[in-house]
Amino acid sequence: MPEIPVEARYPGERLGFPETGPGSVARPGRRLAALAIDWACATVIAVAFLQYDPWALPGEAGLSTFAPLVVFALVQILFIPTLGASPGQRLLGMRIVMLRGGWVGLWRPIVRTLLLVLVIPAVIWDADQRGLHDKAAGTVLVRA
Repeated sequence: MPEIPVEARYPGERLGFPETGPGSVARPGRRLAALAIDWACATVIAVAFLQYDPWALPGEAGLSTFAPLVVFALVQILFIPTLGASPGQRLLGMRIVMLRGGWVGLWRPIVRTLLLVLVIPAVIWDADQRGLHDKAAGTVLVRA
């Protein structure tokens, strides 16, 4: 007979993660702050090296309009498999881990990032505060 899921007392309990401290599921405030740091850094890099003008009206900037998004995606794809998190996540004490352990690999950061830049999958969460981008990649963002 199939097991009926028990209501979790905290995010990550059903997945076997602790309630607080290292290894617990990262909470929304910390996640949003890391995202803001990563986006700000991507924008600074785009302004400095890719001729991105953040004050240009829509349509005036051409392809450079997407420069911060491209930089943001590349940083995610490069840093997740090498450092285990984006720079903003590392700065705020988080890391991305596989749900069942092991190295994140190369394809998971690509899938996770492509869904993250679409925004919608990242803002739809389950009871364990895992966005659809994390569920698709089989990852969890935890406190380091």
